[in-house]
Amino acid sequence: MNSGVIAVSYISASALFILALNGLSHQEKAGRGNLYGMLGMGLALLATILGLVTNNQGYLVGGMVSGGAIGWLLAKRVEMTHMPELVAILHSMVGLAAVFVGYANTLEHNTVLSGVEKTIHDVETYVGILIGALTFSGSVAAYLKLSARISSKPLLLPGRHLFNLGLLIAAIWFGAVFVGQSAAGGGLGALIVMTLIALVFGVHMVVAIGGADMPVVVSMLNSYSGWAAAAMGFMLGNDLLIVVGALVGSSGAILSYIMCKAMNRKFINVIMGGFGTGSKAGAAGPAGEAGDVSSVEAEEAANLLESAKEVMILPGYGMAVAHAQHIVYEITNKLRDKGINVRFGIHPVAGRMPGHMNVLLAEAQVPYDIVYGMDEINDDFPNVDVSLVIGANDIVNPAAQEVPDSPIAGMPVLEPWRGKTTIVLKRGMSTGYAGVDNPLFYKENTRMLFGDAKDSVDAMLAFLSK
Repeated sequence: MNSGVIAVSYISASALFILALNGLSHQEKAGRGNLYGMLGMGLALLATILGLVTNNQGYLVGGMVSGGAIGWLLAKRVEMTHMPELVAILHSMVGLAAVFVGYANTLEHNTVLSGVEKTIHDVETYVGILIGALTFSGSVAAYLKLSARISSKPLLLPGRHLFNLGLLIAAIWFGAVFVGQSAAGGGLGALIVMTLIALVFGVHMVVAIGGADMPVVVSMLNSYSGWAAAAMGFMLGNDLLIVVGALVGSSGAILSYIMCKAMNRKFINVIMGGFGTGSKAGAAGPAGEAGDVSSVEAEEAANLLESAKEVMILPGYGMAVAHAQHIVYEITNKLRDKGINVRFGIHPVAGRMPGHMNVLLAEAQVPYDIVYGMDEINDDFPNVDVSLVIGANDIVNPAAQEVPDSPIAGMPVLEPWRGKTTIVLKRGMSTGYAGVDNPLFYKENTRMLFGDAKDSVDAMLAFLSK
């Protein structure tokens, strides 16, 4: 395959990747966006294998087949509730690949470079390994948090900002040492030390972030994985890899910024690993007395829904865990058949990753035109007769507005308490992922329907069908 065909193939693949991002920006076009992305990656792989690979094709094909098989099995077996963990661990693989490519570049002695060209090559390699190692360890830490293998609470070490600053200065210092020694054929020791520093920084950055803010962390790690891929492109001299990495890196950064803005947080705090780690005083003690809680049974909850004119359904991660989205869709249809206006309100960080709830609702065939973002429906709550909160906690927590020293203080939340009645489906009175008690449960117009979310919505559906 000649260079002209490869160039055209790479340009076409880049265009398909841009179309993929455009498609993924909206629910109705998401399927088409995924298709464009797959076509672009297929074209890129085909052009690279046929046009640039000159030997060891057997190893390459073997790696692609085994890797593809593993990816296929993971995608088929993973449940939607565990998708954030899968995304996090896949991000770590991109970072690890960047580290391996960087070391392979360093240990490659057949390439003879000198002068400025050698310096640029060494800097590219160093930065690529730095970003890759940080992405790898940070993504692994995110995976452990999301899968509850380590605590979701932020780990705030004394002097952590000075510690981070020290790691940064050390990384820059060893970078200068590496570039200087590499010119004389050395520098491997400095590179190894920097890799260890980056691994420590990646872990420390993520464990210092509160559980409620993990969706933004996943988005940010997605950005890091893109920059790691771009760094690999520079190391390998592959223009398409640079373009794809830049697209993923910039889109992930933009998404993180949008989410931070929606949550009234500062973008720089995410990068510094201080996001969502305010004072823990607001988390201490219950927000009310157990006797103040008004419980309700499924039949009464169904009657409240049937007597309403405006219903707002607010799903959270608990709905995903209970696999209740399909029954919720049936309830929605029953209510709409009775002339009741039903809408869904989605918080930017509902679930464990951006768009998690939207994907679940789309999977259950909930119409796109009745699904709204928080900013679109928050002002409508005074006119809502019944708000149905299913497995959500932090995203409907009035402590964000009422408790100044709460860890989630200042975070915009959905405001169902402003409506006439709120029904909360929950197993018990436990706190959410952020570890903050919820005053919503104790408000006069709140009714608690205790039990597994799937069992509760099943029971409500049965009463609605009578």
